[in-house]
Amino acid sequence: MVKHIILWTLKEMSDSEKESVKAAIKEGLESLKGKIPGLVDIKVNTNGRLTSSTADLMLDSTFESAEALKGYSKHPEHVLIADTKVRPYIVSRDCLDFEV
Repeated sequence: MVKHIILWTLKEMSDSEKESVKAAIKEGLESLKGKIPGLVDIKVNTNGRLTSSTADLMLDSTFESAEALKGYSKHPEHVLIADTKVRPYIVSRDCLDFEV
């Protein structure tokens, strides 16, 4: 199994826009469960914003293997969501992938 963790920081926008963008990212990415081979679990945390945080939201996903993660990154449904709901609103992205 492989964990794929992403931390994103959103571009400057109003609080209401930020909430709308975070909800769309969560809905889009979590809708991929059951649609992409090897994707075991996928969750987006949009509520964990303590003052010590330096990111706005987190993707926590689990894959059957490193090959499944590679397939996810190129899968058309993932690419569509990433290109329309995530990338246009992100100023920074950090990733940590590891075997469990």
